[in-house]
Amino acid sequence: MERLTAQEEEAMVQIWQHAPCIVRQVLSYYPDPKPPYTTLASVFKNLERKGYVESRKTGIVFEYTPLITMRQYQSAFLEQWVDTYFEGSYKKLLTFMAEDKRLARKEIKEIYKQMDKEGKKSSKDKS
Repeated sequence: MERLTAQEEEAMVQIWQHAPCIVRQVLSYYPDPKPPYTTLASVFKNLERKGYVESRKTGIVFEYTPLITMRQYQSAFLEQWVDTYFEGSYKKLLTFMAEDKRLARKEIKEIYKQMDKEGKKSSKDKS
């Protein structure tokens, strides 16, 4: 999966939220100052070339649909990011966030409860 530019990521978020969609529709969701229509249309074509979206001609416009989910994208690039900056250790990532005060003790407890709940659900599925 090829990494997206900031401009492409911004467009993908809009596509994930509003698919299927056309360029002009997505442009209307951008805050001012909006990018030029032709720039956004080029971004959509790049996303298609990279395999993130597919297009279908509907009348005189192209309608775009994502080929991957936001979750798949997040997962793939979080993995790369953790590998690069935290030696592949999510524990080191969470430790960093806690030490840097970006993750409060209450949030850590909530994450632990969620993990515990998921673990119990997973062990029931195996039974």
